[in-house]
Amino acid sequence: MSTFADKHILITGGASGIGLQMAKHIARKKATTLSLWDINKDALEGARGELNGFQTSIQTRIVDIGNAEQIYSAAKDLIKNIGSVDILINNAGIVVGGPFEQQSREQIDQGIRINLLGAMHVCRAFLPDMKQRQSGHIVNIASAAGLMPNPNMSVYAGSKWGMIGWSESLRIELERKSTGINVTTVQPSYIKTGMFEGVKPPLLTPFLEKDDIADRIIQAVEANKIHLRAPFMVKLIPFLKGILPQKAFDFIAGKLFQVYQSMDTFKGRKSTQ
Repeated sequence: MSTFADKHILITGGASGIGLQMAKHIARKKATTLSLWDINKDALEGARGELNGFQTSIQTRIVDIGNAEQIYSAAKDLIKNIGSVDILINNAGIVVGGPFEQQSREQIDQGIRINLLGAMHVCRAFLPDMKQRQSGHIVNIASAAGLMPNPNMSVYAGSKWGMIGWSESLRIELERKSTGINVTTVQPSYIKTGMFEGVKPPLLTPFLEKDDIADRIIQAVEANKIHLRAPFMVKLIPFLKGILPQKAFDFIAGKLFQVYQSMDTFKGRKSTQ
C-alpha cells in the first residue's frame, strides 16, 4: 500500500483541472511537500492560494513539460531542495482536435512532446533517485483514447497509446528488477475540465467529474493498482477489442455508442499543461 502522509509529491500540470483537484486530495492526507509544475504562472499562483490552508508545504514552479532541458533543471533543483520525490504524477497534457491533415507541424510536435516525451523525461529525471532508495510510485495519466481509435483526435490518441505502452513496459522493467517502485497507468474517458469543451460523450459514457476521478486516482495509488479505467464502459474496451473483428468493433463503437462522432463538435481550450 502506498501512502501520501509524510511524503514528497510532484504533480505536473498541477495548477488546474484534475491536477489541482488531486493536489487538494493529497494535501488533506498530510503530505510533507506537494510540488506543482505548470506552464501557467497565474494558474500556479491561484493554486497556491487554494492550497495555503493545508499543513502541507506547497512548492510551485513554471516548467514547460515540452522542454526537456527545463524538466531536468527543475528536477535537479527539486531533489536538492526536498531530497526526494516519493510519488510522481505525470498529469500534464494538451488536446488539439480536428482532422489529422489540418494539424500543423508545430501542433503535432507539441502534442507528442508534452503528452508523451515530457512524461518520459520527467520520469527519467527522478527514476535514479527512486531506484537508489528502492521506493517510489509513478502515476501516468493516459486516456481511454490510448485504448481505441478516435477520429479528430489522432495526435492525442497517438500520444496516449504511446504513454500506455511505455508505462506498462516501465512497470514490468521495475518489477523484474525488484526495485520497490510501483507504476499506475490511468485511462479515463472525457473529464469535465474544459479541456474537452464541445465534446459529445458517447452513449453510457458520461463526462467524469474532476473531483470524482481525482479521488479514484488517489485511491488507486494507495491500493497500488496497476490500472485505473473509468467509467465502467472503458473497462470493457480491451475485452471487446480482443474478441471482436475490427469491423464489428468499429460498428459497435462508431454506430451504436457514437464514440467516433464524439469529437466532431470539439472546441476545447487553446493551451494547457
